[in-house]
Amino acid sequence: MPHLKTCFLLAILSCTAGCGAPEKGRPSSASGTSGESLPAQESWEITLEVSEAGRKSAVVTAGHASEYHQGAKKELLIDRGIRVTMFDRNGGPPTVMSAGRGIMHDNQDIEAFDNVIIRSGDGTVIRTEHIVRSSADRMLRSERYVTITKPSQTIRGYGFESDDAMKRYKIFQASGEAVSK
Repeated sequence: MPHLKTCFLLAILSCTAGCGAPEKGRPSSASGTSGESLPAQESWEITLEVSEAGRKSAVVTAGHASEYHQGAKKELLIDRGIRVTMFDRNGGPPTVMSAGRGIMHDNQDIEAFDNVIIRSGDGTVIRTEHIVRSSADRMLRSERYVTITKPSQTIRGYGFESDDAMKRYKIFQASGEAVSK
């Protein structure tokens, strides 16, 4: 009889061993969320390579990624600090973008949000809260307030468009400062 009590106690303990509070930030199956709002897959500490015609055009790293499907459309939500290194087609120095979070669309367009900082190989720095990198024309665009800092000038404005090497850019509704020598 003592042996039966021990087996019964072990059975109860093994059944309840997995019952605990779900990890913070991850929904449990009993959380009341529908299956459509749950990610199809998740990954932590990711690195993705984006290529065009077999050539590496960008490398995306992030602390966390969640892939969502809506019909045939897919979106990869990336957060916990993202970094996008964009490579010049002509072999020039890369342009590096960092942000708090972003979205990678299934057409390889990338949106970045929250303290977006873009640094080009020539020392130009762009700061904004939202930017979109279009993979079709390799352009960076923002409709928000932007600050562009170069060694001898600072330009501010609302609205911005540039090639991803930041060699040619436009600022809409601009103001600025320049150092004269």
